[in-house]
Amino acid sequence: MARALVVYESMFGNTEVIAEAIGQALAAEVVEVSDAPDVLPDDVGLLVVGAPTHVMGLSRPVTRRSAADQATEGLVSTGRGVREWLDTLAPLGHHVTAHAFDTRVGTGWPAGSAAKAIAKRLRSLHFTVPGRPVSFHVGGTPGPLLVGEPARAAAWARSVLAGNPA
Repeated sequence: MARALVVYESMFGNTEVIAEAIGQALAAEVVEVSDAPDVLPDDVGLLVVGAPTHVMGLSRPVTRRSAADQATEGLVSTGRGVREWLDTLAPLGHHVTAHAFDTRVGTGWPAGSAAKAIAKRLRSLHFTVPGRPVSFHVGGTPGPLLVGEPARAAAWARSVLAGNPA
């Protein structure tokens, strides 16, 4: 039976909370990106990847240093980011369906989307990406998550399992 894997990058812990909510709803293994496998095991049939939006896209070393400068506590992800992991991920030897999510400041102006960049990279690696990327919102750069976002993440994950992600 195929299993699900959730891989996430998180600076202040907000993306980690969303990843854990998704993982619980999917009964999936949840892995911080520094510990993510460079070759997906053959039994993984569903991959969910998430990261915070930094400067309208995926984080880079310079944006992660900026996050570290803003942190009042230690960062969750201190090694490689999702960008670097996807750049080194080995080609697939089997069919895998993938979905992408991000966390970003919930404002009215376009803030870009790490999830869109993740989905694009997953497609280029020949993953099947059937749904649109989804964003979960924080109240500011370090957070907190807006009220209800973990529950919304769990509901989204259940829709992924049902085959009709929003």
